[in-house]
Amino acid sequence: MPRPRETTNDAILEAAARAIAKVGPARLTLAHVAAEVGVAPATLMQRFGSKRGLLLALARQGSDASGDQYAAIRSAHASPLEALFAVSDCMAGMAPTPEALANHLAFLHIDLTDPDFHKLALAHSRIAHTEIRKLLDEAVARGELSKCDTERLARAVGSVMGGGLLSWAIVRDGTAAHWLRRDLETLLAPYRLASYRPKKKTARLPRKAHRR
Repeated sequence: MPRPRETTNDAILEAAARAIAKVGPARLTLAHVAAEVGVAPATLMQRFGSKRGLLLALARQGSDASGDQYAAIRSAHASPLEALFAVSDCMAGMAPTPEALANHLAFLHIDLTDPDFHKLALAHSRIAHTEIRKLLDEAVARGELSKCDTERLARAVGSVMGGGLLSWAIVRDGTAAHWLRRDLETLLAPYRLASYRPKKKTARLPRKAHRR
């Protein structure tokens, strides 16, 4: 009789992200994650040592995988601007409902108050800024955007995406993906050249990019 396949750490961390979306990090227990992935809580203790160890592993995974996720999004789109809108869709994946967004944002409290988590959040933020600026630089080079200060524009794009999620969760008009795309189109409109016309479709993007 074959031995059952061992549950991978990646599968456990994906289950932890799903459980956080349901109950938030404060109320999360190892039992929640164990039930989500189908293992015993003792297995999580052996792998991660504690709930904090599990959450740190989840934060580290998000930071370490971020660059690869941006590369995957870019390779899936012929246009750098369409790739940027796909990043926006990915951000919106944090907010299938306002309640799920609230639970994800509760992680931000940990990021801002715990030095170990903040170090990972800062690394994640810097990668996001660098990758967004690269997309903007490429959009300028490809004639999709006019010449501009892409460093400052990348910061504004990040602010629109992050702040837009909060605004959507309060107003609750349409989907988060549509809300962010509309705001991003408004921000980029003064820089967009006539040759570029945005598509309206929402892309499906990697789940792991959804934590922040």
